Order: sequence, then structure tokens, then C-alpha cells
Amino acid sequence: MGAGSATGRGAHGLYLSRDATELYVTNRLEGSVSVLDAYTGAVKTTWRIPGGGSPDMGNVTADGSQLWVSGRYNNVVYVFDTHNGHLLAKIPVGNGPHGLALMPLPGRYSLGHTGITR
Repeated sequence: MGAGSATGRGAHGLYLSRDATELYVTNRLEGSVSVLDAYTGAVKTTWRIPGGGSPDMGNVTADGSQLWVSGRYNNVVYVFDTHNGHLLAKIPVGNGPHGLALMPLPGRYSLGHTGITR
């Protein structure tokens, strides 16, 4: 990948938009989500969590309108609007959430990790 394709510090989770045109990359150490063009790898924009955070792993809702991710070091779940990147919610949860499953997801089978279904 060329210039403009670097994500943020601690890039961890990878999630495709439902139309497969965008790739959301959670940057766990930076408190952001990078939005890449899925075909070129170029960074289109970055969604920053106000006050910082630790977006880790999650998934896109079945209708594609939201990205839900665990906040590994902040004990929350973040909900982003995939149309504009606004943080819709910060939901308190237990210690060290590392993953999040949303159901129903497209596909019949889970391959054993967050967001990997066939």
C-alpha cells in the first residue's frame, strides 16, 4: 500500500462494510477507527472516540448502519454510525471485553472468531 494507507496505533480488528466497499480498522491504542477503501487500501477517514478509548473487536450490524466494538481497556462497548462515524453510544460492560458478537449476521457458520462467518 502506498502513501495514505497507514492506520492508527494498535490496529487490531478488521471489518468489512456490508457492501464490501469499506474496511473498518479498529485502532486499539489510538482510540480510533480507520475507514479504508476496501479496493485500494487508502484511508478515507478516521473516526476518533471523544476523550480516547480502546476499540478492539466487534462487527457490523446486519443492516450495515452501525459498527459495534468492544472497548478492551475501557470496559465499554462503542457503537458507531457507519454513515458518518459519529459515536452513538458507550455502553458500560465488565472488565476487559475482547470481542463482541452481533446476531443475526449474514452467513450460516462462524469460523471461530469475531466477524468471521460463511
